[in-house]
Amino acid sequence: MTEIGHSALEAALDALPKQFPGPGGVAGVVKDGRIVATRTWGYADLDTGQIMTTSTRLPICSISKQFTCAVLLAAIEDPARLDGRVAEFLPNFEGTLPTVRQLCDNQSGLRDYWALTILQGAMAEQQFSREDALPLLARMKTGHFEPGAHYSYCNCNYRIICELIETETGEAIDELYRRHIWEPAGMTTAVLTPDTRRPLDGVVGYEGSDATGFFPAQNAIYWIGDAGISASLEDMMSYETWIDAGRDDERNLYRRISVPPGFADGTPARYGYGLAHATIAGLPFTGHSGALRGFRAQRLNSRDARLSVVVIFNHEADCFAAATALIKAALCARDTAPAQIPEAWDGQWIGPDGLLSRIETGRNSAMLRHATAAEKMLLTAQGDLAAPNVVLSRKGGLLTMRRPGENIATELVAVPEVSSGNASDIAGRYVSDELDAEMMIEAQGSAAFARFSGLLGQGRMERMAPAGLDIWILATRRSMDAPAPGDWTVVFKRDETGNVSGLTLGCWLARNITYVRVSASLPENGVMTG
Repeated sequence: MTEIGHSALEAALDALPKQFPGPGGVAGVVKDGRIVATRTWGYADLDTGQIMTTSTRLPICSISKQFTCAVLLAAIEDPARLDGRVAEFLPNFEGTLPTVRQLCDNQSGLRDYWALTILQGAMAEQQFSREDALPLLARMKTGHFEPGAHYSYCNCNYRIICELIETETGEAIDELYRRHIWEPAGMTTAVLTPDTRRPLDGVVGYEGSDATGFFPAQNAIYWIGDAGISASLEDMMSYETWIDAGRDDERNLYRRISVPPGFADGTPARYGYGLAHATIAGLPFTGHSGALRGFRAQRLNSRDARLSVVVIFNHEADCFAAATALIKAALCARDTAPAQIPEAWDGQWIGPDGLLSRIETGRNSAMLRHATAAEKMLLTAQGDLAAPNVVLSRKGGLLTMRRPGENIATELVAVPEVSSGNASDIAGRYVSDELDAEMMIEAQGSAAFARFSGLLGQGRMERMAPAGLDIWILATRRSMDAPAPGDWTVVFKRDETGNVSGLTLGCWLARNITYVRVSASLPENGVMTG
């Protein structure tokens, strides 16, 4: 690394606490196989004053997915020989079952089970045990697309993979992590901590922001396969140097899981074997983010540049943005000034996936609300709006959304916005055969709220707001996993008399779930049964 690059990197590291304010964090950079910089700041616990260190173990959350896929290849070698066992976990599934490789690549089409916990009546803070997961999966009857056709992030893919690995090998997943990755990589303190109620080393994760203040996050889920590993910055730096040492060895597990993936139709994909593929500063990177209420994590590696970056916070700031800033500083890359957007793109549209897309335009950027988190869009030379994972094109009144990483290109229909809706018209009790669960919509004055009931109990009232004719938004801001599903699109259906007969509910993680209205009134005691 040049002296200029090193100086810029040091400055970027020093800037992290101000740019991404919160209780504490760690960051490190590996270049050409050696650790060139690390930083720790703040506190692992604000109440006790315990400082954050390079040896403090933090949840790396969904970064664990790549470890699960790597030990699948190490222990099983050919994942296809387990394809026939996927049916064991989806006994009621009516469509084409995904292969194990499609599970690894998030191409299964299955709806995310953490999103479905909302619809099954779960409270954000309630306990979700290991035994709760498989009955939830077993209720699935359909997916939201044919396996292999598209990409959709789905945590339960890796829960199924983990169960398959453990039953096939007769070994616990953490023993396989240790033998195949942690020990060879020198990750001496990495450990599996699937019970999120008990973070290691006295660490506390914090929700909130500078605007609201920070308060301890309360987690109570058990996750394994899709997440669950805790590791220190020292562990993660060892992992990155191990990756670099094996960059030219085709037998190296990271080299094997980082092979560019593809869809069933031959189109290149951007996600495979628990790794996201992205271009940053003109270079290809592989890596993954991680999230739990109170924690965020990000690791990225460029084999071409022999550069790796790791950032972990015990708060909920944007770790990907932090890691990207360090990459650009290390490479002395500079962003070009964004072009001014000449005319407003503001409005809302709906696509064949049943999801509402909303655009809010600023001077030099626009925000697209479609997936779990808002996406910042910039104007391209072609006059389109683009973000790393999406391109919006406009011709006349027609809006086209292309999401190359998902293998999706769709035309969106404009939805004229409404300022109010008839809450009493949509109130009532709805049942989903897909989920074997219920939804209650209640009118309180001119406002509407929804409550879900099912396998996991009865959830809290969630706010609804009218968006268009027979289209409402239902907001879920807190959930068992993080980030929460965000906005669900609710599209109401009417019978020949004009009365509401049912609805279709969906978010990016779980789309096109149908409910039938069984009553326009609520049970006398106001309590639903799942």
